Amino acid sequence: MADTRILTFTDKKKLEEQLEALNIERKKVAEEIQIARGFGDLSENAEYDAAKAKEAEVYGNIARIETELRTATFVDDSVVNTDTAALGTVVRVMDLTYDEEDEYTLVGFTEADPAKLFISNESPIGKALCDTDGKGTGARVGDVVEANTPGGVIKLKVLSIRKR
Repeated sequence: MADTRILTFTDKKKLEEQLEALNIERKKVAEEIQIARGFGDLSENAEYDAAKAKEAEVYGNIARIETELRTATFVDDSVVNTDTAALGTVVRVMDLTYDEEDEYTLVGFTEADPAKLFISNESPIGKALCDTDGKGTGARVGDVVEANTPGGVIKLKVLSIRKR
């Protein structure tokens, strides 16, 4: 069984919004299937085949999100302790490998945007920095952590941690 995902309440809200939109889409697809059935022979009905494929995709996405909501552990990212790097914190680091400073915002996977340096706790750098068990095991100011990134191992020194 896969590890339980740790998500923020912001992630939960986004997933619930996606689920609501998919349930609306599900109803539309059901109507499309009914209309396509009216076109005749189902064995040669491209509209029917397309609607059934869309239905399968929608139901698959609904199942995925429902499972995510049911199995994830949610943390309140509005109330964070800045003693350690955790979801909902902004961590300023010195990249010792490339000799540059970066500031990462640790977020759940629905908010992740690497271009803005919004990284999830599931990313290589997020894993290296983040308190993923709620026990204060995240990096602290002054710690040097190693992140095994696709570009190779990098070393980061934590300079500061603040609330988002």
